[in-house]
Order: sequence, then C-alpha cells, then structure tokens
Amino acid sequence: MNPKYSLWALSWPVFIELLLQTLLGTVDTIMVSRISDEAVAVVGFANQLFNALNTLFMTIATGAGILVAQRLGMKRGEDARTIAIMAVSACALVGMALSVVLYAFASPIAGLLNVSDELLPLWNVYVSHLGGGMFLTALIAVLGTVIRNTGNTRGPMYISIAMNVIHIVLNYGFIFGALGMPKWGLLGVTVSGNLSKLFAAAILLYLFVFAFERTIRIRDFRVFDASLFKEVLKIGWPLGINMSCWVFSQLAIYAFLADLGDKELAARTYMNTLESFCFMLGSAIALAVQIQIAHLFGAGNIREAYRAAYRALAIGLGFVAACALLLFLFGRPMLGLFTKDGEIVAMGVSLLGLNLLLQPGKMLNMALGNSLNAVGDTRFTMYISIGSMSVIATGCSYWLGLHAGWGLIGIYCCMIADEYVRGILSLIRWRGKKFLLKGSGSGAQGRFEAAPAIHL
Repeated sequence: MNPKYSLWALSWPVFIELLLQTLLGTVDTIMVSRISDEAVAVVGFANQLFNALNTLFMTIATGAGILVAQRLGMKRGEDARTIAIMAVSACALVGMALSVVLYAFASPIAGLLNVSDELLPLWNVYVSHLGGGMFLTALIAVLGTVIRNTGNTRGPMYISIAMNVIHIVLNYGFIFGALGMPKWGLLGVTVSGNLSKLFAAAILLYLFVFAFERTIRIRDFRVFDASLFKEVLKIGWPLGINMSCWVFSQLAIYAFLADLGDKELAARTYMNTLESFCFMLGSAIALAVQIQIAHLFGAGNIREAYRAAYRALAIGLGFVAACALLLFLFGRPMLGLFTKDGEIVAMGVSLLGLNLLLQPGKMLNMALGNSLNAVGDTRFTMYISIGSMSVIATGCSYWLGLHAGWGLIGIYCCMIADEYVRGILSLIRWRGKKFLLKGSGSGAQGRFEAAPAIHL
C-alpha cells in the first residue's frame, strides 16, 4: 500500500486540522461570551442550522471524495479528476443558493425555529451575515474533501492553521475594537469568519488545480460525465440523508433546549465546545480510515480493508476514553472560562459523568459507520440513522427532556442510546462482510484470505 494512505499519515494532519477548528470554536465561544450569554446561545443555535444546510453540498462532496479514493486505488486517475471537478462545480452552485436564502430570510427562519424575541436581533445579524458567506463554506468543504482523498491531508491542515490564525486576530479586533479596527460585537464575528474563509477557499482552490496528474484548467469546469455523476449521487444521497438526520436531530434538540430556557441552551453550547476536544482525535481516525478503506477497497485489498476498521476502532476508543476522563476531572474550571453564571456551570457539570459514556459510543459509531461508507454501503448507515435518530435521539429526547421533565439529563441519555444503537448495528454489518465482498467482485474472497497485514 502507498505509504501516504497509512492510517498514521492520513490521521495526524486531519487531527491537527480538527484540533485547530476546535480551538477556533473555543476561542470564538470565549470571545462571544464576553458580549453576552444570549449571544452564545444564538451562535450555538445558528450553527446547528448551518450544519443542517451544509448537508446539501456535503452530500456531493462526501460521495465524490469516496469515489476519488476508490478510483485512485483502481489506478483510474482521469475518472477521479473528472469526479472532483464536477463535485466542486455542483457544490459551488448549491452554496450560492444557500447564501442568498440565509441573507434574505433570516427572520422567517427564526420564526420557524421558535427563536425567542430576546434573541431575534442577534439572530438576524449572525445568520444573515455569516450565512451570506455559505458559498465559501461549500467551497472549503468540497475542495478539502477531494484533496484529502487524494492522500494529501497535510495541505488542508496547513491552510486550516493559517485560516484559524487570521480568524482569531480579526475576531479580537472586530469584537472588541482592538488593533485599530471598529468595535462591531457579534457582527465582527461574522466579518472575521467570512474573510478567513475567503482566504482558505482561495488557497484550497490553488492546491486543487494541481491535485491530480493533469493540471486542472478553467475550461475543465465545463466537463460533465453523466455516468460518473450518477455514481457520486448513488453513494452521496444516502450519506446526505444520514448527515441530515444527525443535524436535524441536533437542531430539534436545540429547539427543545430553547423551550427549556436560554440558560439550558447556553449550557449545551458550552458543553458541546468542551466535548469536541474528546472526540476530535476519534473523528480524525474515523475520517482517515474511511479514506484508507476506500483506497484499499478500490485496489481489491479486501482483507486489509476489513482489518483496518478494527484497528482504527481500537486506537480511537483508547484516545476518546482518556480525553473524556480528563474532561470529567477538569470540566468545572473549564466551564468557568466561558461563563460566571453559577446555574449554567452547574448544568454543564451535571453532564460530565454522562459524557464518559457518550464518547466511546460516538467512536464506535464513527469508525464502523465510516468503514461501511467507504465501501459504498451507504444505504445501510442511512437506514439505521433514520430509525435511531428519529425515534431515540429526537423522539425520546422530547419525551424525557420536556414531557417527563428530565431536562438536559434526559436529552443526554437519549443521545447516548442513539450512538450505541447505531454503532452496534454498524459493527454487526461490518462483521458480516456482505457488502465488502459483494462490492469487490468475484475474486474478493481469495484476496480477502491472501492479502497481507495493513500498515499503520
């Protein structure tokens, strides 16, 4: 196997990138908390909306990324190049459409999501301005996904470092009126966000031009291969529904929290920021193993692909469990960095023990779910997501959190149950090897028995 597709080579740049994104989110939250806890609640709620809309272009980006890795494993570089070009064009169009909608209809969207009157002015500022730059988010997502799936995970990492530095500096200036910049408060967060994304999108586009053996030209963006794009959608649309289930369940949970009160909403936003430190390394490993398995699967190395999932799961479980334990021990002072409201801190502290159970379930679900996606078994992950997230994550959260009066504790219990149900079902599916062997053709069984051990 090409050394650049080893788990270590793929995962550590992704981890650094996710770490920086998490640090950016933490710094953002700390800076925004200096404006008000209401501003934090708006940012947390609005970001769930953005995540939901992101699935419209991530459907194409993720499906294209898997196929790019598979085609490169098959030594079909021109097909991989064509798939990548079409994905960038399609995602850019979807991103532009979303930018227009968010900029023009922030208030009506707030009404649909039951945003309180107290939060509405801040909501309109944040959603209309940052949402207006959604096309930049779409470009960063698809360009980064395609580049990573060529085996180049370092390039997006370096760009992420630069983007984060720019964003933090501009955030500091625009929020507080420092460094000779105007004091714009929450508006400053949106301005710094869009400017840093513009920088990242431009550099990623430059890397994309040289990502394949043949340089990509402007005229190449007119290319359209219907059969290849159909393959992208065949893999991508179940992934899109899968992602939609998750983000819409999170959006529903945030709506439930808004019914509970602004303090509960702020507490969940702060905890979500802290939790991200627990699973970011697990996420990096899960994303890396998806790229690795897609490449191995395309090359016909079935035994290596099968074992790679378990190796990634074992490594990931060790890391996320250790991080969750550290958060449990030091969570209270860390929450104190965000807010001095004792009631909000107490709510967050009450969730630290449950987080010890939540993070291993997330890792199980991410590692095995991504492994199934890598070999094209995306419909299975879609089906279990529809069932578990709609019934357990959303329905039971409403019942326990609001109807039964368990509040945040009840909602967290449902989140834990959802992760383990999906993770265990994915594990059973992977152990069956049905789609793994079926998708690789008639010679798969022999290659499964004869292939050598995987590289770390």
